[in-house]
Formats: sequence, structure tokens, C-alpha cells
Amino acid sequence: MSKFLELKVDLDSFIKELNQKLEKNNKNVEKLIKIKDKTFANFVKPLEMMDEKLEQFFTQLSHLNSVKNSAKTQKVYAASLPIITEYSTKLSQNIDIYNAYKEIYKNEQKSLNQEQKRVLELNILGFELSGAHLDEKTKKRLQEINLKKSSLTNDFSQNLLNATNEYKYIITDAKDVEGIPQSDLANALIKEDGVTKYKFTLQMPSYIAYMTYGKNEKIREELYRAYVTRAPQNAQIIDELLSLKDEMSRLLGFDNYACYSLASKMATDESSVIGFLEKLISNSKPQAENELKELQEMAKKPLKSFDTAYYSELLKKEKYDIDEEEYRPYFEQKSVLEGTFEFLNKLFNITFKKNSEELWDKKALSYDLYIDGSLKSRLYLDLEARKGKQGGAWMNNFASHHIDEKGNEQLASAVIVCNFPPSKGKNPSLLRHDDVVTLFHEMGHALHHMLSEVNENGVSGVNGVEWDAVEFPSQFLENFAYEPKVLKLFATHYKTKEIIPDSMIEKLVKSKNFQSALGMLRQLEFSIFDFKLHTKLYNGSEIQSLLDSIREETALIKPPSYNKFQNGFSHIFAGGYSAGYYSYKWAEVLSADAFFNVVDEGIFNSKCATKYLDIILKSGGSKSMEVLYREFMGREPNPDNLLRLNGII
Repeated sequence: MSKFLELKVDLDSFIKELNQKLEKNNKNVEKLIKIKDKTFANFVKPLEMMDEKLEQFFTQLSHLNSVKNSAKTQKVYAASLPIITEYSTKLSQNIDIYNAYKEIYKNEQKSLNQEQKRVLELNILGFELSGAHLDEKTKKRLQEINLKKSSLTNDFSQNLLNATNEYKYIITDAKDVEGIPQSDLANALIKEDGVTKYKFTLQMPSYIAYMTYGKNEKIREELYRAYVTRAPQNAQIIDELLSLKDEMSRLLGFDNYACYSLASKMATDESSVIGFLEKLISNSKPQAENELKELQEMAKKPLKSFDTAYYSELLKKEKYDIDEEEYRPYFEQKSVLEGTFEFLNKLFNITFKKNSEELWDKKALSYDLYIDGSLKSRLYLDLEARKGKQGGAWMNNFASHHIDEKGNEQLASAVIVCNFPPSKGKNPSLLRHDDVVTLFHEMGHALHHMLSEVNENGVSGVNGVEWDAVEFPSQFLENFAYEPKVLKLFATHYKTKEIIPDSMIEKLVKSKNFQSALGMLRQLEFSIFDFKLHTKLYNGSEIQSLLDSIREETALIKPPSYNKFQNGFSHIFAGGYSAGYYSYKWAEVLSADAFFNVVDEGIFNSKCATKYLDIILKSGGSKSMEVLYREFMGREPNPDNLLRLNGII
């Protein structure tokens, strides 16, 4: 078999191929169920392999729909969702498989290895969370709910992408773009009938550029209003999704969706999550109030939501003598990527080698990862913003490392998708330091998946990792983007080839926690809103009222009434973070604690970094992260390091 998945999607035949695969799978399931003496080897393993191959097939379509969205990808993806959802739901509710898994676990518990036990434990939990043990009428309703949910989440995401793609703001007066960095202006520049104009959009690099540097307050407000009012039709989708999730949770025996969500996470109950978040608010708020006071004095006017990025940049320059635009020539995309690979080689002794595989876009890249000269996995990168590409940044796993039922090894592969400023003609892609942090973050996710040495695909890499622990490796790695010895590996001026001066690094490090408490409050606002939203059924204006009540504690500048943030909160309405957005902060306790231990050992040649590779990254989801962390550190995580990392004292 091939060591890597062949990336090839035939949109014309995809639905037909999908139906054929599912028909074959269903027949195989029937045969497996008829096996008299079921074991892990003859029953569980074949089912796991069916799941892995189907995921590999379907992931390619969902990936293409995200990075090269078109009317055709939308049509095929929308048509395939109900097909795959119906199949997956019925399989997850199959009482015969559920009973077989429990029987195999009981009979073979002493002979199974840790990975196999974990596969069975998580599958048994998954069957129970899918309602496999319930009556047929209830299971049928759960199937209907899952079908509708998959359709709604796709609509939510597509509405947001369409709204982002459709908007543009044309500036004709050169005075209105004074202060905008040249690299951003080059991307905004258009010529119409010989007239020079500048086009700004809601795609991140463009939007951030004007909100951060644009002097014209009216234009900033117009862009802000357009951004926070995108996809108003998503309000109705939110109502439907919340209603469906609430009904589903109750059918499964839970009080609410938050309780259902916690059943598969590290956090044990609602009060532990809310208590954790509220404690962070009380720790952060006094410092955040001081940070706002400082910003208010700089602005010399009542601050509004569309002012903060602009005046924060001015204050940052004044306070630290730091101009973000001066740094971007040192963060040319290709140099940053190559330097990131060098850093990872020094930290974990891994090597990346570019290959020439033909991909979905001419700017997408492919690298093979080696450990001690041995091929380990493959990494794909799609880093630049463009029309038809979903906003944000993420890592997606294409294939998981495993040994199949025939004893063949499948190597892992993953993709990192970002939306960095695009290269254009002779103008290279120059990154903000925040972009560098983003690349490190997603690389942390990718390494977690690609370096797995687990042989059971269901718990290999990021598979099987608790959702409130899955951000640990990404946050751990992103912290190194501020370390001087790491920055010097790649921060080289793209024209002069000069390594970034120590004075610039010192300013960057000093400014690292600039307005960190305000940033902490903002993330806590998202987390508490998400979690409380799923503790009982909210709909219509109640959703905005809940958000407004939380903002009384977290938003020191009250957003305007037209701000409908929730309509664009794709993490929880189109992603996997429903009642789980708190995971970012929960996992940050682990990441901060581990990071400081590696730094204290000098980063490179760190014994702690080697243990992190061997215990955390290589183990994937084969054990609970709670267990793995104790093995790794020999103790519980120290929550004080989260505040230390953010400069909150």
C-alpha cells in the first residue's frame, strides 16, 4: 500500500464513489456481525480500518471545499453531508456493534495492549453518547437531529464565507490610506480606468491592516460594522442548532448540551469549568482596567470598539518604541517556514524535506518529515489568503499513523491552512509577528498528529485526545515564537539578509504581554458565552441578552448594539467547540507549565523537550491527557504558570 494518501478529488464522480463505499461498508458490517467468536483482531480492527479509509476519502472533499470553495464544491459537499451523516449515525447507534465491543472488552481486557483498550473504551463511550442503547424511536429521532445539524453547520460556514467574499470597500482618496504599511497597500492597490484606488475586504490580512493603521475613523467604523454584521441569516441557524442540541442531549439522558459535551472531556462538571473561567476573570480584570485606562489616555477621546486596534498600535509604538511594520521585512514567509523547520530540528531532531507533489493550488506546499533519517509523515501547507478560501487558520489530519489489519504501516499526513498576506508579483508575503505565532500554533497541532507512534488509528495523533486537551501541543509550540534564540533562526531581512537586531527582539519580548489582560478577558467572554449558552435552551433575543450580561463583566468597552458577534462564531456553530471553547484556556494551563520547564533548561538539548516528544507527541490519544501529563511532568500542572505566561500578576 502507499505510504501516503493520494490527494485527488473527482467532483463529478464523488457522490457515486461515496455511495459505493458506504454500500460496501454496510455489507462488511453485516458480515462482521455474523462472526461467532468476535475478537479485537477479527472484529474491531476491520471496523476501525473501514472508518479510517472513509475518513481519508471524505476529508479530501471537505478540505477542498474550505480552501478552494466554488459553486461545484459547495454543491457536492452539501449533497454528500446527509449521505455520510446518515451512515455515520446509524453505525454509531448499531446495538450489535456496541454489545460486541463491550463483550470483547470484558473477555480480552487482560490480553489487550493500552492502545487497544483505549480504542474500546472510547468507542463504547461514543456508542452511548450516540444512543446505541436506546429504543428505535429515539434512535430515529437522533438520526434526524444529526442530519439536520450537519446541514445547518455547513450553511452557517458557507453564509459566513459568502459574506466575507462579497464585501469590498473602495478608497479613492490617498489621504485615507496614509499610514497603511506599503506591503498591505500593494495588495489593496487596484487600477480602474487609469485611476489608482484601494480595495479593502473582510479577509483577515486586509481587514486587520485598515483596522490597525487606517486613520479615517469613519472607514474603520464602516469596515467594523460590515465585519460584525456578516451573515445575519445565521441567527436563525443558531436558534435551530441550539434547539436540536438541547433535544439531543435530553434524549441521551443529559440535563443539557454542556453536560453531554463534558462526558468526553478532561473537565468533570459544569461548576469546575465556570469556576475556572470566573477565577481567571477576577485575576485578570484589575490589570485589564489599568490597560484600558492607559489606552484611553492615549486616545484622548471616548474609545469605541472600532478604535481599539488603531490606538493600541499607537500606544504600543509609544510605550515600547515598536512599530510592527518594521518587523515584517524580517518575517518573509519562506524564511519563517524554513526557520521553523530548523527550530524543530534543534528541539526534536526532526527534519523536513520538500517534495514536488502536485497540489490543489500553485502556492500550496508539501514536505516529508524524517526522524533519524527515517521517513515518518507528510505535511502540507496552504498559507496565503485568497478569494474562495475559508478565513482563519487550522490543522486538518488527512491520514493517521497506524498498522492496518494486514500488518501494513500507514504513515500520517496533515495540512496546515492559514490566511497570511498573499505574495503578489515581486512583492513577497511579509508576515506580522502574530502570523508567526499562528504558524507555530498550527505546527504544534500538526506535530501532535504526525509524530504519533500509535498503531491504532482511532487513538493515533489527535484522534482520541480530549477536546479540552487538544490545544495543549499547539499552545506549547506557539510560545517559542517569542524566544530570542528561536527568532534568530529565521528573522532575516528579506532584502539585506541582516539577522534581526537584539534591540528589536528585546522590544518584541517586552511588548509580548501588551494588553494581555484585555486579551484574556476577551477570550474568557467567548468561553463563558459558549458554555453558558449550552447549559439551558436560549433562543432569539435571549442569546444577545446572555452575551450582553456576560459583557457586563468582561467587555470594558461596550460593543455597539449592531454587533452580532454570535453570527460569526464559527468555532462553536460550524466547528467542534460547542460547550468547549473554554478548552483554549484549560489546555493553556498545561502548555504554559510545560513551556517554562523547557525554557528553564535552555530550550535546545532540553531533556524536558525530549520527554514531551516521547510521552505527549508520540502517544497521541492512547491515554487520557491527564495520565500522560503526570507521566511527562511527574506531577499535576501548575495553574499559576498560565498567569505568569500572560504577565498577569
